[in-house]
Amino acid sequence: MANVEAVRVEGLSKSYPGRSVLRDVSFGVDVGEIFGLVGPNGAGKTTTVECVSGLRRPDGGSARVLGLDPRTQRDEVRRVLGVQLQQSALPDKLRVAEAIELYSACHRAPVEPGPLLTRLGLDAHLRTPYAKLSGGLRQRLSIALALIGAPRVVILDELTTGLDPQARRNTWSLVEEIRDAGVTVLLVTHFMEEAERLCDRVAVLDGGRIVALDTPQALIERVIRHQIVRFRPRTPLTPEMRADLAALPQVRELTEIDDRIVITGAPDVLTGVTAVLARAGVIAENLRVDSPDLDDAYLALTDTDTDSNSETGTDAATDTDVRRVGRR
Repeated sequence: MANVEAVRVEGLSKSYPGRSVLRDVSFGVDVGEIFGLVGPNGAGKTTTVECVSGLRRPDGGSARVLGLDPRTQRDEVRRVLGVQLQQSALPDKLRVAEAIELYSACHRAPVEPGPLLTRLGLDAHLRTPYAKLSGGLRQRLSIALALIGAPRVVILDELTTGLDPQARRNTWSLVEEIRDAGVTVLLVTHFMEEAERLCDRVAVLDGGRIVALDTPQALIERVIRHQIVRFRPRTPLTPEMRADLAALPQVRELTEIDDRIVITGAPDVLTGVTAVLARAGVIAENLRVDSPDLDDAYLALTDTDTDSNSETGTDAATDTDVRRVGRR
């Protein structure tokens, strides 16, 4: 399978009565990368990965996993693909250890469960029935079940929803370890901080179409080209110094709020500002630089004011969620 992409989606389309969910969606995921899918509620993220995994049949187009068709080569795809879905459930009385044992038996060469369960914080809950697990623990168990078969490609759909901040960051480290071990990750998330931290590339879905696809940093630079510098000068600025700062080619706006200076400008504005202050012998106290992040780029790329319907109830993240999380 030399030179075969881990995932290839080509011209994917899907409609439900009265609504088109996917419209000619195409992208490729390279072997060994973490590829993110982000977008508003109802944008088509979960439907896309369900088509990739063979759980949903598209109306048009195709999906391949390591060159395999999930519709006609289902057994082969199951051997190389692990899936953690946003909404999944197990029998209420099934214990964690029993679930791991059951899923392990479905694979030819499962991983050793001990280290995985410890990494996910499940080792203390092996005898706990599924019905008594918290939402966060159920999410961790779902991740463990997706990884137990030692997949070459894994789909993680909203993998950290319901986890506390420390558990979320531990899970991010686990995902990076998975990638470092050679596993390709297709990640669906509404946490922009998560996408920016983990993903090598990100596809932004909006209205069933891909509106942007690039590295997180490239997406940020493409849509937002500014930096905000805030500081309090130890000695008041003279009118001449204000004029020198405002005249810098990188500066777009200079304002004063109480005794603080706020300068908005190009990405390299800080260099010019510090040079002017150094020449004047002015010390900038409480210097703070605010740079745009992927959350800002996401909001610029998507029509987040549009009230979208859920795509069959599977995308739980709302536009309000996306606006709220991921801000630094």
